[in-house]
Amino acid sequence: MSIWLERRSSGNNDKSRGFNSTRDDSQYQRDRARIIHSASFRSLQSKTQVLGLGESDFYRTRLTHSLEVAQVGSGICEWLRDQPENAAWEQVIPSFSLIEAICLAHDIGHSPFGHGGEVAMNTMMRDHGGFEANGQTLRIIARLGEFSQHCGLDLTRRTMLGTIKYPAFYSATARYNPPKASAADSNHDDYLNIDHWSPPKCIYDTEADVLDWLLEPFNNNDRELFLSLTTPEQGHRRTRFKPFDTSIMELADDIAYGVHDLEDALALGLVDQEVWMHKVSALIAQMDDNPIKENLDTYNQLLFSKSPKDRKHAISKLVGYFILHIHLTELDEFEDPMLRLQAKMQPNAYRILLLIKDFVMHHVILRPELQMLQYKGQQVIVRLFDIFAANPARLLPVNVMENYEVQGHRAIADYLSNMTDVSAGKLYHKLLSPTSGSIFDRT
Repeated sequence: MSIWLERRSSGNNDKSRGFNSTRDDSQYQRDRARIIHSASFRSLQSKTQVLGLGESDFYRTRLTHSLEVAQVGSGICEWLRDQPENAAWEQVIPSFSLIEAICLAHDIGHSPFGHGGEVAMNTMMRDHGGFEANGQTLRIIARLGEFSQHCGLDLTRRTMLGTIKYPAFYSATARYNPPKASAADSNHDDYLNIDHWSPPKCIYDTEADVLDWLLEPFNNNDRELFLSLTTPEQGHRRTRFKPFDTSIMELADDIAYGVHDLEDALALGLVDQEVWMHKVSALIAQMDDNPIKENLDTYNQLLFSKSPKDRKHAISKLVGYFILHIHLTELDEFEDPMLRLQAKMQPNAYRILLLIKDFVMHHVILRPELQMLQYKGQQVIVRLFDIFAANPARLLPVNVMENYEVQGHRAIADYLSNMTDVSAGKLYHKLLSPTSGSIFDRT
């Protein structure tokens, strides 16, 4: 068996081949099935992507976003495999089952209430090993998932490696710079503004043994370079490299995040056409010739059409454009193709994608109406964490309390991050609203 098909529960002794088929990627089919049938994946249906749940029936949740990332990721792999210049690497390019498994799993570690909820979780965990969504994804895959007693979802080595966007530990990356007035202040006023506690991009120190297992196939030089960091003048330290499969997943994530969140914002009337023309369209018009620039008027007309079909046509064409401008590159400093190969987007196409992503960020996500919803979710997380940390034996569910006795605050983080926006809100009201809650409620 290939070393990349090994699972932590069985290692080299796993001789199984079949999973409803005898195809070469049957083990990746099994990975995909375990992810789809996991509770963590299912909970994404009630976790915020950008817009708060309950505002509309149209826009994406974390679940629909993950499905779209998987579709875009398989499209990228199909495109790369069809290019004659990639013939030498055809066997290394992920199969559809593999890339879909990686893409479907990429967000299962997200806490309730979007990125704001992640910051809130890290605020409460900053002195207890931190909280970061990608780090939590690895923790679910390796430890918490329900498909094995001690190895979580127990996926193949290659699928697990593909989910790791940031191969660095919390202790090595975290460098906070909070306001001096609140750096040592532990009272509740400190939680009124927690932006300075955004987490580093990392995995947890507690998963060091998992990372060691994942990196076993690489030689010492590849491993050391892969784990190297950059240190900016301010802020957290950052990773320098990502695995080949991860580079495909991240491009698929960027495309889905930028283009599909733009579609949500357009459908809900959150985008001002004049601002779009000034901030995005005018800048594209100044670029070198490219298919978007050549048909810019048509794209603008379709995007702001009152017809959902016109808008969807433009969104689909944008997705296709980005996929068709992705190619393979090689990092000469690495020996193993799993690290040496990288998927990259052509510079002009990537500039357009970044323009769209930045526009969505600054003119949709950061608008006060949405920030109020995000802030409210942050306060729910902070208050719940505070309550359980102060009253663990009294209030934590029995199975969570058993974990708390061994793992401390990490058990609370696992418990709360697994909740959805809806269940976290219900628990908040159960604990803090005098007329809400019942002994028959399940948390």
